[in-house]
Amino acid sequence: MDDPWDLLVVGGGPAGAATALGALSAAPELRVLLLDRATFPRDKACGDGVSPEASDVLAALGVPGLLDDWAPIRRLELSHGGRRVSRPMRRAVRVVPRTVLDDRLVAAAVAAGARLERHRVRTVRQRGDVVAVDDEVAARVVVGADGAYSVVRRAAGVPEVRHRAIALRGYVATPPRWAGRQVIAFDPARRQAYAWCFDRGDGLANVGYGAFGTDGLTRAVLLRRLGALLPGTSDGDGDGASDAAWRGHHLPLSSWRWTQPDGRLLLTGDAAGLVNPMTGEGIHYAVATGALAGRAAAAAVTARRPETAGARYRTAVRALLG
Repeated sequence: MDDPWDLLVVGGGPAGAATALGALSAAPELRVLLLDRATFPRDKACGDGVSPEASDVLAALGVPGLLDDWAPIRRLELSHGGRRVSRPMRRAVRVVPRTVLDDRLVAAAVAAGARLERHRVRTVRQRGDVVAVDDEVAARVVVGADGAYSVVRRAAGVPEVRHRAIALRGYVATPPRWAGRQVIAFDPARRQAYAWCFDRGDGLANVGYGAFGTDGLTRAVLLRRLGALLPGTSDGDGDGASDAAWRGHHLPLSSWRWTQPDGRLLLTGDAAGLVNPMTGEGIHYAVATGALAGRAAAAAVTARRPETAGARYRTAVRALLG
């Protein structure tokens, strides 16, 4: 508490690691602490699709080619009822499990100079010219990269995201007819819902079903709709993923308004509610806003005005996403 960190990041996922990388690429001398409740590598429920735009951000943060050993997926197939279109994508994507992606990103942040500690954050309080975390450690700026139910978001006085989606994800052997492609089957029976099958290129595919809203969407319902839209990918078909492979998660969806208060508390990625409200995609927004948060924090601390971090960051994000 008597020797505050320049920057403390809560959450070591893509948003948190990108925050640390953004700060240290701008000011390598900064003291950056990265806290996460888990030990890496660890799994996260996700579609695993890493867009070329996300890879561009990572390259600019000093980690080019981070995922080059994973197969590029070059074809996108969309369907809705009996209508179907399949085309090559302008730029390839990679489908990389979060056990791999997050572990590599947090390792890159540590290699750049951040310190990683396992710690579950419970309280965040502003105390004079620092922010206290669990009354144990202090920092000049704190960034919340702690997901959909962010502790930092509550501490900043930002209301919870009202619009949410729910999704269920599993892994199956890649069906031969969908090898080398990302497949999205929109659900004619429900507005704004789809099933997906994303080939990882290593013999497995990430499959799942997601829907906007959460009412009545039990695990059984999600699996049933997945099996109906993409036969052979759910337990109900007898040849899909096992029960242990399924993981569900909520997605805090972006809306027209985005709130980032002035001050020393910044919010990135899911903690900021920056998940695409049409597609449910979040990794690109996580790394992009994380990089901006890190740079804003570095600029504020370097200028000896850490209280300006929130305003600097808000301006940068609005220029990117507004």
